[in-house]
Amino acid sequence: MRSKAFVAVFLLAFLFVPLVHAEDAQEWYAKGQNAYSAGNYATAISYYDNSLAIDPTNENAAAGEAAAYNALGEFDTGLSWAEKALAIRSADVVALDARARALFGLGRYEEAVAAYDLVFKYQTNHADEYFNQGIAYMALNKSDEAITSFQHAATLDGNNYNAWNNLGLAFLAQGRYQDALNAFNHGTSITVSNATLWNNKGLAFLYLGQYQDASESFKRALGVDPNYVDAQQNLNNATSGSLQVYQVHGTITPVPTISRIGTLYTTVAPTEVTNEETAATSSANETPMVQATATVTKKTTYSPVSPLTALAAISGIALFALAARRKQ
Repeated sequence: MRSKAFVAVFLLAFLFVPLVHAEDAQEWYAKGQNAYSAGNYATAISYYDNSLAIDPTNENAAAGEAAAYNALGEFDTGLSWAEKALAIRSADVVALDARARALFGLGRYEEAVAAYDLVFKYQTNHADEYFNQGIAYMALNKSDEAITSFQHAATLDGNNYNAWNNLGLAFLAQGRYQDALNAFNHGTSITVSNATLWNNKGLAFLYLGQYQDASESFKRALGVDPNYVDAQQNLNNATSGSLQVYQVHGTITPVPTISRIGTLYTTVAPTEVTNEETAATSSANETPMVQATATVTKKTTYSPVSPLTALAAISGIALFALAARRKQ
């Protein structure tokens, strides 16, 4: 009788003892975020896929897919996933940002500008979004609007020398040479190892007729990058005092897309460049720094109570009760 009682108790315990853990949709999403933060975008995509397979309405995972595909430079796919996420929740900021980033990457600048304006309805404290919008405006030859966007970016992130550099370029495009020089001065106060900034600062001096200062700036550019052909040509022009067609350079490259981990938004600071070739390299293919990781909380998953298990348990209880009655 004791053996029958043991069987009955074992069957009852089986109903409530935790089995091997199985991730739910949110846990797969958290794993995707961790992989994304580490720059493992393909792995992140596979985790987001798992999350969406369990819960197709998880807009966070869909937005994560968009951001990851953008980071891989697959902007068509990134745009598609951003639209899917927005179809689930139209105010998802990560999806909105991913949509704007994808449109920029596809060269659809008018749409990108409008997409960033929509982002700003919900979020106005991220310099990278204003920076990208400014670049899109510059690509559209809208320097007034670009100046406004770059000023927002520089105000929000005073150490973003790329924002100051591009702000200076926008001023140069309008012939506002002193304003341009002020912007480039901000840039070179942040970093002295960017040849592009020194070259552009020299141009501002040159247009202001300050040839000696211009020459010094071009020399600083060549000190960073001795093979900087345009800076050498500009130095020759400054030395001869001839106001010719000078080489102006900017970085028409977007910064990485923001990534959400829970409600925390993280951005990647622009990488310092030291010559014109690296300045023109798209950051879409760079691996962002790890800013944060999401904690994957393990939930206890209990064994399912199937009809067969329930029947076995009831049978065990019945046997136990019958044996107890006979003993009486």
